[in-house]
Amino acid sequence: NKTLATELILLGFSNYRTTNICLFPIFFFIYMFSVVGNCLIICMIILNSPLHTPMYFFLINLAFIDLCYSTSAIPKLLVNLLSTYRTISVIGCLIQFKVILLIGATECQLLAVMAYDRYIAICRPLHYHILMRWSVCFSLAAFVWIFSFINVIIPSLAMPIIVCYPNEINHFMCEVLSVLKLSCDDTSDQEFVIFMVGFIVLLLPFVLILVSYICIISSVLKIHSAAGRFKAFSTCTSHVIVVALYFGTGMFTYFSPSSQYSSNREKYISIFYVVICPMLNPLIYSLNNREVKKSFKTLFTKHVVS
Repeated sequence: NKTLATELILLGFSNYRTTNICLFPIFFFIYMFSVVGNCLIICMIILNSPLHTPMYFFLINLAFIDLCYSTSAIPKLLVNLLSTYRTISVIGCLIQFKVILLIGATECQLLAVMAYDRYIAICRPLHYHILMRWSVCFSLAAFVWIFSFINVIIPSLAMPIIVCYPNEINHFMCEVLSVLKLSCDDTSDQEFVIFMVGFIVLLLPFVLILVSYICIISSVLKIHSAAGRFKAFSTCTSHVIVVALYFGTGMFTYFSPSSQYSSNREKYISIFYVVICPMLNPLIYSLNNREVKKSFKTLFTKHVVS
């Protein structure tokens, strides 16, 4: 006898208009930095032929995913910060959380592929151009999207969420665990599916990344020269930082017991992997990569100064 909701209310961070107005320029700056930074990474790699290598091909894919990630949530957040009625249709909400899940799962798989690329480059350098030829790179890029779609979207379509009143979501976006709390039915099956999907798309890639870096560290320690070890490690530092930020917050969110679930806690944790990580990734890869910095200077000199 429960009433089905036709629209949902995103409570966001605060009910005080002054607080929301103060938050608006912060999130607007973060979003613009994410868009500009990731677009610069994509353009810089495309326009510089020395960067046409598998590693930077996957970096383009990561920049595109981060661009989609921030765009799927932040524009709606910015609108709600300046709005009195922070509503979203049920269909729009379901589409948003499915898109966020798909993009998030794809980024997990892509980070695992990037770790595999570094493993081949450091542990099997003589076979790198064979094992990571362009046909393999394109196949891996297609695989991460198809694999994520099968493991995230298909289960969500097979087990739809029917939401009822009260229709308030204590979040700044339609996050699946928050939406699940509004379900009219028993959600134990959905929670089990979310846990299993999280195990497949989040934990397994993380284990593959750990195995790759164990092999990388073992190979690097065999290098006799300190300069050689430093050069090998420097090619992995950016990726390690991104993995730590993204997987750390993601696993804390989706592997916490449902009985301990707190919308306030998860709301602030999700800022890291939806808002902060897409902004930091271009900065991390730029500051820790000599070739990226050199190419950026070349691109700036040719297309801006001239």
